[in-house]
Amino acid sequence: MPKRLLSGTVVSSNSNKTIVVNVTRRVKHKLYKKIISRSKKYHAHDENNQFKVGDFVSIMETKPISKLKTWIALPPAGEKVWFKCNQIYLLQIILVLKEFNV
Repeated sequence: MPKRLLSGTVVSSNSNKTIVVNVTRRVKHKLYKKIISRSKKYHAHDENNQFKVGDFVSIMETKPISKLKTWIALPPAGEKVWFKCNQIYLLQIILVLKEFNV
């Protein structure tokens, strides 16, 4: 199963090596057919404490790191980082990083 990639805004970076990312998605209401926003907060692992509140960040699903953390923050576009994963996943990560490159 491929690893999920999400994007959102950092809402907290007070903990050491942990950030909280707010991911917002838009869905259609079942009954009223109106587009509504749903948001959820994810705890993500930030190894170098490089992300601050307000930063736009991509996160990738990974094996559980702690009780709450099952996501890791991907580095900003342009940095080369190797993950312990399948080559297919690595290619997906590279493609996502190229999309955010301005």
